[in-house]
Amino acid sequence: MLIKEIEQFIDEDIGYNDISCKMVPDRTHEATVFTNQECTLAGIDVVKSVFDYFGIDAATSFIDGDKAHPSDVIFTIFGGAVSLLRAERLVLNFLGHMSGIATQTRKCVDTVRCYSDKTDIACTRKTTPGIRKFEKMAVIAGGGDPHRYNLSDTVMIKDNHIKIMGLENAVDSAVELASFTQKIEVEVESVNDAIKAAQKGADIIMLDNMKPAEIIRTIEILKNKNLKNSVIIEISGGINPENLEDYAKTGADIISMGSLIHMSQWIDISMEISTIN
Repeated sequence: MLIKEIEQFIDEDIGYNDISCKMVPDRTHEATVFTNQECTLAGIDVVKSVFDYFGIDAATSFIDGDKAHPSDVIFTIFGGAVSLLRAERLVLNFLGHMSGIATQTRKCVDTVRCYSDKTDIACTRKTTPGIRKFEKMAVIAGGGDPHRYNLSDTVMIKDNHIKIMGLENAVDSAVELASFTQKIEVEVESVNDAIKAAQKGADIIMLDNMKPAEIIRTIEILKNKNLKNSVIIEISGGINPENLEDYAKTGADIISMGSLIHMSQWIDISMEISTIN
């Protein structure tokens, strides 16, 4: 975690007249950070960086992706009272938010594994501005794929590109402009457009907002036309933990879910300070 980012987060949280910490005798204390519920942990390295910034000694046996149970101590820490108090909310926010995403992701991965050992779960760019990389790190900790981090990672031709340029023109332009390192993905909503995208040289075809039965039919048609082996099939749109089981049975290569992040619930994590005699 970059010092610049830590300082930005700290500045937001502390402000310019922090009386609550100024009035505290700055003696050394021991503290523990622990979870109040079962979860998949994420944000361990981020929190270590925060503790390091404040000069707090921190010990943990956990890494991102580990499962934690209620009352498990995630960190044992030693530091000045002011530093502990100023680090507390930032640490708990990151652990709570990121572990919530990792926990949600792990549940979805486990659901899919009941039906397929080849289908991967991925997130999307539906992330919180400013902390996207941390949220995607949390998805990785939960066993998911981060998808693209920004618009430059992959050339994604979405519905609005197609409305402006037409599918075939958009793919031709992408093939001409893209680096050999960049894959080309086309978002489609019909079997015919899926066939066109595959024939024009798309690397990934996203079947967007299709029902499971339609997805199965589209994949079968691509196989019959000998087009399936040349493309990755991604499905997306309205997929959440409640209906994931139906989509896991379709045979798609990737299931991308914005809900991994925007529907995740923070994990309840606490910090308690005790005095060193």
